[in-house]
Amino acid sequence: MKVYDYIIVFKKPSFRLVDIISQLMLLLAVLVFASSIPATKAVLQGGSLVLVVILTGIIGWWVYCIFQQKKGNTPFFRLALLLAAVGWYFQTKGNYIALIYFLAAVLEKQAKFPQEVAFDDEGVVMNSLPKKYYDWTDITNVILKDGILTIDFRNNKLIQKEIETPATVKLEQEFNEFCRVRLNA
Repeated sequence: MKVYDYIIVFKKPSFRLVDIISQLMLLLAVLVFASSIPATKAVLQGGSLVLVVILTGIIGWWVYCIFQQKKGNTPFFRLALLLAAVGWYFQTKGNYIALIYFLAAVLEKQAKFPQEVAFDDEGVVMNSLPKKYYDWTDITNVILKDGILTIDFRNNKLIQKEIETPATVKLEQEFNEFCRVRLNA
């Protein structure tokens, strides 16, 4: 694993839209699965029992995520989305919907992953999918001031974001000097 001189974490954006979409997908799955379960004593047979277990798992994880959200933590609905993908797979003609739910579960983690940028002697790396690497020659200026990181690229692209925890004045000066030396090298 590579060691970087500086790693800066950007302030978390609101994941409200991602959470709303995840919960709407879960609501749709719960409604469809609940309507697919027969209302007779045949519930304990084969496929119906699997659907009841999946439905219980989805609702249980959903409630857990709501409690996490109330505590101020970031909820991850991906386990419930994966269960819903399995449930859709067992539905008639649900294979494509199962694939959509599986992709949503995988992409939710990436959407909520903390945005970071790492600096070392060789260049700048942004953790995204895929990772973005920039050589120091691609950058004209990097400044950290008052809790805002600004990266100015030679191609006129500009990244300016607020960082998670404000740096001390001394740390800002060290970081800015580090970047200035790399840019002038």
